[in-house]
Amino acid sequence: MTRRLLLFIGATLSLWVVVAIPARRAWGDAAAVQSGVAALLCLVPAALSLAWAGWAFNQPADKQLTMVLGGTGLRLFAVAGGAYALDQFVPYFREHDTPGLWTWVLVFYLFTLVTETLLSLAGRPAEGQTMPAAAVPPAERIG
Repeated sequence: MTRRLLLFIGATLSLWVVVAIPARRAWGDAAAVQSGVAALLCLVPAALSLAWAGWAFNQPADKQLTMVLGGTGLRLFAVAGGAYALDQFVPYFREHDTPGLWTWVLVFYLFTLVTETLLSLAGRPAEGQTMPAAAVPPAERIG
């Protein structure tokens, strides 16, 4: 799980570097700052959701469903609420003529959503396949 989390953080920060450099050249320092804030705003709740998914993997189905729905709600509420609060209460995010915080939030939200989903599903047994005995919790082993 730790490896997936580190990979997720690295991928998100790599995307930020890839978009921040040309954005800074095109729109100035404000674009790099706003893209960085959006990246962090999307990274933190998605990382928490990914960690929660790792824990829920070996839990009963009801806890896995709670994780899926709760993780989605947590991520959406934290990102949208945080972006709205920054946009409304911090004048810096409204003063500059750049693509804007909401544009950056959309880019990073979609990226983190897709990346988190792929990493959450990576390594899971396909439908119809069974997990190796070492991965099955002792309470579920037969014999």
